[in-house]
Amino acid sequence: MSNLVLELRQGEMMVINGAPIRFRTKTRIELAAKARFLFGKQIMPPDQADSPARRIYFAFQSAYIGTEDERLTGLSNARALVDEFKSITTSALAREILDRAMAAAEADDCYQALKLVRRRRG
Repeated sequence: MSNLVLELRQGEMMVINGAPIRFRTKTRIELAAKARFLFGKQIMPPDQADSPARRIYFAFQSAYIGTEDERLTGLSNARALVDEFKSITTSALAREILDRAMAAAEADDCYQALKLVRRRRG
């Protein structure tokens, strides 16, 4: 695996393996091992999960970067929210994206699930 170098601005937030980190100064970090992480605008605070699509994103986010318990709960919540959304939407494209996102999450690739639903979040 090649190392991943990230540059973060002062005040930016990052979550690595469930641990929130706020950068006090502009910094450049190098991840030398596999880690579950999100940073900056990728991180949705719980109070912003205020629509069906945002609740789905937040559930996948929890399944990706939460603690072990939060990840299990997040995946379970994602399943329920995806099923509910699919039952009321008339969009075949939305259902297809949600199916692909759920399949990715079930295969322990929640980052891919987040990328898929981020396009539909609103």
